[in-house]
Amino acid sequence: MSKSENTAEPVMDLLWKWKVNMPINRLAWLIAYHQYRRQILPWLSLLIILLLWEAAARYSGWNDQVFPSLSRVMRGMGELIVSGALLEHSVASLFRITVGFYLAVLLAIPLGILLGRIETLNIILNPVIQFMRPISPLAWIPLAMLWFGIGDKPAIFLIFLAIFLPLVVSTAIAAGTINPVFFQVAANFRFSRRETLIKIIIPAIMPELLTALRLTLGIGWLVVVAAEMIAVRSGLGYLILDARNALRMDYVMVGMIMIGLIGIVLDMIMQRLTGLLPENRP
Repeated sequence: MSKSENTAEPVMDLLWKWKVNMPINRLAWLIAYHQYRRQILPWLSLLIILLLWEAAARYSGWNDQVFPSLSRVMRGMGELIVSGALLEHSVASLFRITVGFYLAVLLAIPLGILLGRIETLNIILNPVIQFMRPISPLAWIPLAMLWFGIGDKPAIFLIFLAIFLPLVVSTAIAAGTINPVFFQVAANFRFSRRETLIKIIIPAIMPELLTALRLTLGIGWLVVVAAEMIAVRSGLGYLILDARNALRMDYVMVGMIMIGLIGIVLDMIMQRLTGLLPENRP
């Protein structure tokens, strides 16, 4: 039974217990509200924000080049969709975040597990990682452009840096806090190193790892947009910068909306992956 259904039942029981004298249509609306409020309230708040946006743009006295209205932004979005530019820039940004994310995952997780399980290696590398971790990935932009030139490579490099170091630290902490009893059981069953990794370490760190992946993916998405404003000539970041130079604030708002929508979708994907974890795990 879903959570919303569990919420509706106590409401009905209360109404019956207190013998509330209420018209049947009002009672039905009350029950429906408690049952579907998690679906209704977010859309209601979004609708209110959009209406306030449109009203503020219409009656603030500013022109569309300073504060575009919702209707003007929607027309601009339609223009970008019809021309294919919005899809092109969105795909370019998604390509860069995908490549940078997978490169960081492939390198950061193994390194993090090694740091978490091998104390000597952790002592050697941890100071270097902690020194580099606070440095903003955007500070690497001059070097990235010098090393990789203009194009996808510098943007992917910046995304990689933004995700790699936090993911290494999170994985190392998760691997270092695994219950020692699990390894004693593995020794009793004479697990090989490969079996210990697959059957003990990875399942044990998976909840913390998925949380770290969710957070670092969001960080990488922030960086890709910033990197595209400097080092490339495509992507949503470039769309915003180019639209600003052309004084098309409606296109700027379209780019911002797409960044937010894609960010929500990426976060929802990571949430779904977290929900797929089995309940019984080391």
